[in-house]
Amino acid sequence: MEKERKHNHAEGSLNAIAYNLVRTFEMEASFKTNPQQWISVVTDKFRMSTNGGKEYTAQEVVDQGTYNLFLENSDYYRASDETFKSSYNLFHTAFPDGFHWELVEVVAGPPSVVFKWRHWGVFSGAYKDHQGTGETIEVIGLSIAKVTEDLKIESVEHFFDTNNFLTNLTRGGCPVSH
Repeated sequence: MEKERKHNHAEGSLNAIAYNLVRTFEMEASFKTNPQQWISVVTDKFRMSTNGGKEYTAQEVVDQGTYNLFLENSDYYRASDETFKSSYNLFHTAFPDGFHWELVEVVAGPPSVVFKWRHWGVFSGAYKDHQGTGETIEVIGLSIAKVTEDLKIESVEHFFDTNNFLTNLTRGGCPVSH
């Protein structure tokens, strides 16, 4: 992953602080099942949304999983048919070497931290009935996180092209044999 990163941030810089905050949140949302134990958010105020959609609480993030809340229902993904675990397995199968994340740039600082980011990974596994093509799939997005003075997240809005990401997983490659 380090070889593929495009952005390294100076220690102590606003970019590095925002990067570490998001990575902490991502780790907590993925592995800590009790949001009261999260240190990255104000648990009782926290809300997360994608592309202006429904706002979710920290408990809903735990119950449903970030993939389901980010992607929701579409032609290429049915969040309503997936659990936290099944969605996690689906994308980790598609990207067996990981779907990495990095902060590109902080555009504005606290209390509303606006930042650009990218996710990328080599599609070398399978996504549903579609065999990976070996290509690197990249998603570019922008997020707005409202934070407290001690940099705990109260809310975060993510904006990215979910349809383009899912189309990249289903347009090429050979169908998987069952």
